[in-house]
Formats: sequence, C-alpha cells, structure tokens
Amino acid sequence: MNAAAVKPYGDTLNDGAMQMSFTLPMEFSEAANEAARQLVVKMGFKDVAVAEGRAIADGFSFFVVYAKTPQAVDVSAIGAHAVRESSLSMDEADALIRERVKRKVRVAGACIGTDAHTVGIDAILSMKGYKGNYGLERYHEFETFNLGSQISPEELVRFARDKAIDVILASQVVTQKGSDIANFTALGELLEAEGLRERILLLCGGPRVTNLMATELGYDAGFGRGTLPSEVASFIARRMAERARANV
Repeated sequence: MNAAAVKPYGDTLNDGAMQMSFTLPMEFSEAANEAARQLVVKMGFKDVAVAEGRAIADGFSFFVVYAKTPQAVDVSAIGAHAVRESSLSMDEADALIRERVKRKVRVAGACIGTDAHTVGIDAILSMKGYKGNYGLERYHEFETFNLGSQISPEELVRFARDKAIDVILASQVVTQKGSDIANFTALGELLEAEGLRERILLLCGGPRVTNLMATELGYDAGFGRGTLPSEVASFIARRMAERARANV
C-alpha cells in the first residue's frame, strides 16, 4: 500500500477494521439485528458483525457493529492545515499586542442561534479558563465581552458594530440538521452586508468545528474540541500584529 494511503486500524495494520453505532426506527428483534447487519453490508463493508443490539425506546433499537472497509484515503492529497501554532505565554501575547497593535484588542464571543451551551465559549473567554489555562478575560491587552448563549447573528453583528469589536468568536455546540453551518454562514454574510467583515477577525468554535470547515465558510480560523484559551489568544495576537504591520 502507498505510504500516504491510510486505512483504519483494528487488530493489524491496514486491516480496515471499524466500529460504528446507529439507531434504527424499529423494535429490537432478530429481524432488527439482521437489518442492521445488512445495512452495513450495503455500505460496502466486509466481515460485518453486530456486536451489540438493544431496545432504547418504543419502536427504536440501537446497534454497535464491527466491520472492515476496503477503502483507504490518500493523506498526501489532503489540504487541511492546522490553525494551532506554538502558543505564546500570556505575557508574550500581551507584549505582542502592546508593542505592535498599541491598543487593547476588543473581543466579543457568543454561542449563536438558539444554542444554549456556553461551556466552550466560557472555557476560552472566562478568567478561570480551561485545564489551568487562563481565559482571555485575564489578559491585560484584551477587552473581552462574553455575550453568553442564544445570541442571534443579527444581535452579534449589531454589538460588533456599536462596540468597534476587532475579533468575534462564534460558538456552536448543537449541529442538528446543519444548524451550526447555517448560523455560521448567516453571521459571515451579515458582517459582509454591514461592511464589517474586512476589519473583523472572525473565528468559530465547537466540538464539530475544524479549521478546514471554518475557512471554507469564509472564517479566518476554526477551533475544535480540546482547544486551549492560550491557542486562541496566540492566534489573535499574531494576526492582529500582522494587520497592524500591514497598515503602517
């Protein structure tokens, strides 16, 4: 196999073994068990085995299935790049902003749409931060506004305009039926319509967010699960310093 071609690993290298789980809208039974197996076979998997099956509610069954895929992916052809760089310390980020930007950077963060989950945005912005890594509120050179949850894209854009915000952090945890993509897209389009997009550093975050997805939506960066506040702070400090240098 090509060194750049990657397959899932189970018991031996390149065996293609995978575990998947899903729900079927039918009562649990032998027939439901076989339906789960046949469904995975029709997806093109081999050596399919239903490892676990049980009723989870009236008319619904849950399954865990082991199977092997013949497919591989050529990782050398993937253009996704990581947004996370070596993190600056809090003092280093503050010094970079103070020396290059020469003013405080105004940051607004919110969980947008109807999403009420603030754990992610609080982890990045709140003073206590996450995993012993202090949030942006503790930095001296950030003026931080945490707007909380269920903030519509329209509200966030109005706030950014009225408060002369430099950086927007939009968070989404709920992803059902593409609600995260719809809200992220709406926010970007509203900023464009208001003539604010060019001057605002636009970031998004959430457990399903990747930097590739974010840049495809027109964002400057995307931060996914496990992101530390210092990684976001470092990105902002460096990009704001670059913008300040370009405007000299």
